[in-house]
This record gives sequence, C-alpha cells and structure tokens, in this order.
Amino acid sequence: MAENMAENELLSERVAGGILPRVLTTFDMVAIFVSIVLFITNAAVIQSAGPAAFGWWIIAFALFLVPCAIVTGQLGAMFPGEGSIYLWTTKAFGPFWGFFAGFCAWWPGVLVMVATGTLTISFLGYVFPALGGLSVQAQGGLIVVILLLAAVLAVLRFRLTQNVVNVVFLAYGLAILLMFAAGIAHLAQGHPAATNPWDFAAWSPSAEHGLNFASWSFFGLAVLALLGVEVPLNMGVEIRQERAVTRYLLWGSLAVMVAYLIATWGVMVSVPAGEAANITAVADAVGIGLGEWAGRLVALVLAAMFFIITVVYNYSFARLIFVSGLDRRLPKAVSHVNAQKVPDVAVWIQTVLAGVFTVAAFVVVPFAAARPADAQTEVYNVLQAAVTVIWCLSIVVLFVDVLIILRRYRDQFEARRLASPAVFWVASVVGALASLVGVVATLSGSWTPLISNDAGKVTLFGAEIAYGMWFWLVGGIALASLLVGALLYLVGRRAPA
Repeated sequence: MAENMAENELLSERVAGGILPRVLTTFDMVAIFVSIVLFITNAAVIQSAGPAAFGWWIIAFALFLVPCAIVTGQLGAMFPGEGSIYLWTTKAFGPFWGFFAGFCAWWPGVLVMVATGTLTISFLGYVFPALGGLSVQAQGGLIVVILLLAAVLAVLRFRLTQNVVNVVFLAYGLAILLMFAAGIAHLAQGHPAATNPWDFAAWSPSAEHGLNFASWSFFGLAVLALLGVEVPLNMGVEIRQERAVTRYLLWGSLAVMVAYLIATWGVMVSVPAGEAANITAVADAVGIGLGEWAGRLVALVLAAMFFIITVVYNYSFARLIFVSGLDRRLPKAVSHVNAQKVPDVAVWIQTVLAGVFTVAAFVVVPFAAARPADAQTEVYNVLQAAVTVIWCLSIVVLFVDVLIILRRYRDQFEARRLASPAVFWVASVVGALASLVGVVATLSGSWTPLISNDAGKVTLFGAEIAYGMWFWLVGGIALASLLVGALLYLVGRRAPA
C-alpha cells in the first residue's frame, strides 16, 4: 500500500510544502471558511420563502452542509496537501478527472469575485447614496478597481493579508449579532413582527408554497449559500497543525448555521415583507431596530467584508491553478510565486478573468440593451446560476471521491480514521443527492422575472423568448464551461515545460 501511495504521489504533493510557508492557524481557517461560505445577504434573499426559510435552512444544513463537512474532514485528514478536490480526485480517478474536478471547483470562484464586487458596491451605496446614482457602466468600473485592489492585497505576505482578513472577520461577526439584536430591540419597542417567525407549522417547506419546482428553488438557494466547505483546504500545506483541519470544519460550520438563522430571524422580524428580500435588507433590519446610524455602520462593515471576501476567494482559488502548474497540467508559469511566497501569477490570472466578465456584464451587454440596469441584472443572475450548477457538480465528485479513496487507501484511512465507513457512505449518498437536487432546482426555477420557465413567451432585452430560456441559458453556460475545462487539460498537457 505504501508503494501504491508513492506511485500516485503528485509533484505538487512533494514540493508545494517547501515553496509555501506554514502560517495558517485554526482561527485563520475558520475566518477563511466563513468568508468563503457565509454570504449573509442570503439571509435576506431567502425571505421570499416566508417562515419556511427556517425549514429550508435546516434541511440544507442537515442534507448538504453536514455531509460536506464530514467528507471533507476525512479527506483532509488523509491527504492534507495543496489543492483539496483537485488532489483528492486525482487520487481517486487519475490526472484528467483530477484536473477536471479542480476546474469545476475553480471556475465558480472567478465568477463569484464579480458577485462580491457587486455586493461591495451595493453596501457602499447604502452608506453613500450618491454611488447608487452611478450608471451601470460606472459601477462596472468601480468593481474592476475593487478586483485590482483585492489582487494587490492577495499577493502580499500571506500572514499580513490573513491578519487583515481576521480583523474584518471579527467585525463581520459583530455586525451579524447586531442584526439579531435589532430584531429583539424592534419587538422590545412594542412593534409587531413584520413576519411571524414563531409559527412553527409554517416552517415546513410545503406549508405555503407546496413541494414543487418553485419551492425547491429555495433549496437551490440554500445550497448555493453553503457551497465552499472544502475550499480552505486548497491551502492544505500552509496549515500549521493537522488538527486545524477538523476544527475549522466544526467551528466554521457551527458559525455559519448560527449566523444564517439569527440573521434570517432579525430581518424577518424587522423588515416589511415586501422589502425583506432585498440584499441590503440585512442593513435595513439594523437601521429599523437600532437606528439609522447603526444600519449605516453595519452596511459599511459589510462593504468591507465583501471586499475582503474578494481577497479570500482570489488567494484561495489561486492555489488550485498553482498546483496544476506544478503538476504541468497547466503551463509552468502558473506556478510562479513572488518574493512573499505567494502564487502571484495565479492571482493575476483570476483577476483578469473576473475583470473581463465584469466588463461584459456591466459595460458591453448594458451598452447594447434598451434597459441597461435590467440587462446587467440578468447577465449577473444567469452567471451566478451557472456557477451554482458547476460547483454543485464538483461537490458530487467530492462525495464519490471519498468512497473510492477509502477503499484504495485502506491503511491511510485506518491511520487517520475519523468515523466508521458507514458514516461516509451515508454522508456521500445524502450529500450527492442534495447536490443534484440543487442543480435541478437551479435549472428549473428562474431567479429573475425577465427570464422565466413559465409556459408561453417571456421578454428579454425587448425580445420574445420561448419557454425554458432560463434552463437553456444556465445549462448552456455550465456545459460550455465544462467543455472548456476538458480543453484546458488537453492544451495544458501540450504546453512547454
């Protein structure tokens, strides 16, 4: 078995630890985990489900987040190298599928950086209303500036960058606690709850909407809100202590669950139902319960946090293409590190790609559209839905990986066993099914009124579009992305060393 492991050892496994410094503590890993997974704006978006939002959260925690944490913990304990799913899938299925799974996990990170830039602008606009009056193209320009600043921070000495992340992470936690406190203050002032969260019968997902495609789209949203559990282990060789792998999963998962539940409650209690689904409703809740100044302060903290999330996404996902460069799946230049021992070329590649998508979504398409703001929104929504589909598919691979690896590397499993094999079988089956349901829910339910799956015709940018356009747009982009991943592998193999 030891000989088998040596034969399957990647070059990146042997050399990455000598290139990148070990700087990450358990607290650092929790901060990274929360930055990757916890987009607190989802606590507002899910308000459209009413009190059933709590039911959807609990279902998604049980069927998706917990299984992801269980499987990731075992794989990380056995193979704590750089690249997480890229490394594990290579162990399970070989180089092509390892690269392909890594691509499926990496590509969403690039597109999400556009989303975090958008959220940064949204909360800055909450504090400084003049920003809200900027044209779509001007907002796109600001997002490009945010991406560039985030890249500069991402290529500094890692310990310095992580210290900044940790400080803003603590402020983020306090802001979320204020959302909960605002709900309590709102009720203490004698105001009725905007929406009654104590009707426990209404927590059932079928209570109001019924279990159909429309209601299951909330499950897709909840799954999207929990993606990224394995991402901190993209930096596996940079962790100081092995026990941090399981500890970050435990404490990070608990923090995410509590944060989503209390923020959802705070918004539901404080903000009128017709306004609660707006992404800035998390700041509105604080303004309503604790005063306008408090709402603006929280919005400023959230703007800072989403900028920091952009930084974290950039340096975390850069490790995936960094190890691909080390293993010559991509050109060697991708594995370059700067004087601070940070994969700078990978960071700048991602920044350029995210900038290109920003220009396309905020400048090119709106310029050609009759209603620029609507066009930008539709492009953004379609891209993020495609991200959900691709990322969920990569998580399905993660759940298959653990079953193959437990059989192929039995000695390694027994040496670092966290639970009975039956636990991983149950977690894998449940988690994979939940991921697939998330894919189906995303494809079947539009996030926007302009691109619909309802029968008949809909209008997009002034043109009539036939039934099912959401499915074809999102599914088409996801499929094209997967084909690009396969093509990159073939091109990368032929690139000069």
